[in-house]
Amino acid sequence: MNTYFQNLLNLLNTEREEDKKSYLQFAEQNSVNTRREAGFTWYPVAIRGTELSRADYLTVEIERTTHTEIIHQLRSGASAVLFSQHDAKADRVEGIITWQRKDRLGLTLRTDELPDWASNGKLGVDLLFDDNSYDEMTTALKTADARLDAKDGNLVRILTGNTTQPTFNTAPSLTTHYSPLTNLNSSQLSAVQQIVNANNLAIVHGPPGTGKTTTLVAAIQSLYARDGKQILVTAPSNAAVDLLSEKLFDAGLNVLRIGNPARVSDKLLRLTLDSKMSEHPTTKDIKKLKKQAAEYKTMAHKYKRTFGKAEREQRKALLDEARKLMKEADAAESYIADDVLSKAAVITATLVGANHYTVKDRRYETVVIDEAGQALEPAGWVPILKGSKLILAGDHHQLPPTVKSVEAARNGLSRTLLEKAVHLHPEAVTVLEEQYRANELIMRYSSTVFYGGRLHAHSSVAARTLFPGDAPLLFIDTAGTGWEEKAEGTGIHNREEASFLIQLLLQMKDALLLHYTPETFPSVAVISPYRQQVELLREGVATSHELQPYAASIAVNTIDSFQGAERDIVFISLVRSNAEGTIGFLTDIRRTNVAMTRARKKLVMIGDSATLSGLLFYAGLIQFAQENEAYRSAWEYME
Repeated sequence: MNTYFQNLLNLLNTEREEDKKSYLQFAEQNSVNTRREAGFTWYPVAIRGTELSRADYLTVEIERTTHTEIIHQLRSGASAVLFSQHDAKADRVEGIITWQRKDRLGLTLRTDELPDWASNGKLGVDLLFDDNSYDEMTTALKTADARLDAKDGNLVRILTGNTTQPTFNTAPSLTTHYSPLTNLNSSQLSAVQQIVNANNLAIVHGPPGTGKTTTLVAAIQSLYARDGKQILVTAPSNAAVDLLSEKLFDAGLNVLRIGNPARVSDKLLRLTLDSKMSEHPTTKDIKKLKKQAAEYKTMAHKYKRTFGKAEREQRKALLDEARKLMKEADAAESYIADDVLSKAAVITATLVGANHYTVKDRRYETVVIDEAGQALEPAGWVPILKGSKLILAGDHHQLPPTVKSVEAARNGLSRTLLEKAVHLHPEAVTVLEEQYRANELIMRYSSTVFYGGRLHAHSSVAARTLFPGDAPLLFIDTAGTGWEEKAEGTGIHNREEASFLIQLLLQMKDALLLHYTPETFPSVAVISPYRQQVELLREGVATSHELQPYAASIAVNTIDSFQGAERDIVFISLVRSNAEGTIGFLTDIRRTNVAMTRARKKLVMIGDSATLSGLLFYAGLIQFAQENEAYRSAWEYME
């Protein structure tokens, strides 16, 4: 095996072991209530119906009847187990989630009938460890390795730096009169042109707020209008796939969403394969066949074990007829699925979801990976191997994918294919240079440090503020206050800094009400890199009587959870304050870049300059604030 892919495979195996170990520890050591709160479990649930599916397996429709407000991780394609709380070890049967929407899901069990205990109540569904995704990634890496020296391995050789370079057609420029392109700026147009002209690789580097999604949609429209060939569009998360699916549908393309959307809306559900198949004229006939098969099977199971030859023959005849009807239903379903698939202009899925059994054998000329800066490389190879041309879009100066194994991350698993490709093939990169989110002062330091000063604010946002005369940027220095961080277990917090931030928010609320009504109150993000600090901040917002009328406008969470989001006002609590100058994972300045670039009209950063300035990035940030009259000492707010 080639060293490149052998190394990736070793790292992936290390990650799998760590991920599985963490999952099993969590599952074994926590109660059903804790697992439910973490999003791994639905409990209690009720069975709303059953239906025979392929291979004589039983699909059970399950509804969670309480705690429906909890965000969960149960998704189509995941392995799960139906269990009874009467005896969790004995009373359980495994299966695969075949669909999930709102508070219902279909669980295809590895059995042809429900066990007796399923009628006793106290049922739940537990998510199992996702071995399937790791298996798909492992297979993809081995397949990519085999293609390195093959005739169809050109794209693999380009991406791994095996001497081959990406090539481009010298076709005439796109006409800007084509409607999807009329509202694009010059760098967005260049990106679309690069994508259309690319023979094998094009990269769109989209810094925050630069309209990366708009650019991708226009490029996909242009490709399909020119070639009429189906395009595979993927992203690492269901939420990112949902966003692209909606935008592509709104642009007039026939979109087929493989897997079940995370954001449940009528629009997204209409794009799924199940929904499109249900609208097919022959679906009613399939339902009749399945119903009749189920009836035959029920009749067959009424015969007991102590029956004679005639009854045994009758039972066999009934079961044979049920299987025959199910084969007819399966054949009809396959025909409908193929028909729906062939008519789609764009197929959208998560990275591993691109190998869903319904599309596993399909091939495409063009494959798109959006949010490629958050894509684990082994997962990216799953869709890449299905095409001859790859479009990578994202920003490698924001947070990389989450890697649970410290060892795997340290040895390179957190380095994405996007980052590698940008360095290997700069000629394939187009940088989007105009941003439509933030006031010019808010984005300028980030532009200088991360984007070579190329990023500039569009005129519609460059001077935007909360109200005339309001400063868009503040760095408030807590040095000398004695507000030192505290460590509890593996977490870190700074209680005094959290209290100070809540007081600042209250002061700002009073100033804002001179210009806004409670109904038009600006959106606010209160964020921190540390979970314990986030909990303190949440508590501060929740217990403040004065903030309650505006609670719907105030979101409190970690920096990582806000990647991809934006708010009018962003408060950042940097937490670290110690005599040693230790700043932990704040040394990954990409995290701070994410935090700073969430703000539209006002950015307030709170931190200890004495601790932070040991790193050049933060020393430069504080100096930038001073040069632009955006630096304040915390003492100024306490006099």
